Amino acid sequence: MKEILKCRGELVDINGHKIHIYRLGDINKPKIVLMAGSATVAPIYDFKVIYEKLLNYFRIIIIEKFGYGYSDICDYPSDIDTLVSIQKQTLDFIGENGPFILMPHSMSGLEALRWKQIYPDDVSAIIGNDMATPLTYSMWTEEKVEKKISLMRFATKYKLNSLLCLLNNRSLTKAEIRQHKLLRKRNAFNICYINEAKEVLNNVELVRKTGYPKCSALLFCSNGKSLSEHWIKCQKEFATLLNAKLIIYDCGHYIHHYKSDEMCKEIINFVNSLLR
Repeated sequence: MKEILKCRGELVDINGHKIHIYRLGDINKPKIVLMAGSATVAPIYDFKVIYEKLLNYFRIIIIEKFGYGYSDICDYPSDIDTLVSIQKQTLDFIGENGPFILMPHSMSGLEALRWKQIYPDDVSAIIGNDMATPLTYSMWTEEKVEKKISLMRFATKYKLNSLLCLLNNRSLTKAEIRQHKLLRKRNAFNICYINEAKEVLNNVELVRKTGYPKCSALLFCSNGKSLSEHWIKCQKEFATLLNAKLIIYDCGHYIHHYKSDEMCKEIINFVNSLLR
């Protein structure tokens, strides 16, 4: 029998398009919103290795943006205020009220910062999962962005859908691995990812000029080897600006694939310190 996509959570209608949201855990516990980095084809499976270890302590919420996971693929605006507004609308629609602890991976770090800027009472803390910040993009140019977009289009044209679609299989069932494969074929390098890439420098500038918000923060950082030679330097500078604890691991960009046990201990201690 042919395998089909089977949505795990709820589909919310936003302006005629469906956004997939997955939530689990006690509603009375602190709420962590896991935010996927650019081109993560199936966030609910990508993050499972860490959220299954946090479930006894937190309510877990994952919003799969347009083009991600089980959400619709549509040619939708990707300016940062629209991205954040859609996530806010989705949470409001299903009755999930803040404050939230945002845990962004990679490029969604920009969205987390903007979320705090626009809806300050919604965000009690940020846990950076090798998150990007305006400092990260300080040396980016329009030419570099265009090269990345060209790579995405090339990969789409020639169906190179395994590129960058990382997954940690050890926490998944066989059925979940099959679902991820289907989502990889459907989602890899779609128009939503391309639109996000086109807007990234504009989004960076808006967050930068608005100023870094005051926010309790815990930051996890990779070795940066797959990213840039300035990655750790920028993370250290950002941690100083937020007066945040920075933990650097000698591992790849998808830190939660490698260090979920260590991260969970730090996250629990950090949130407990906020509640004292």
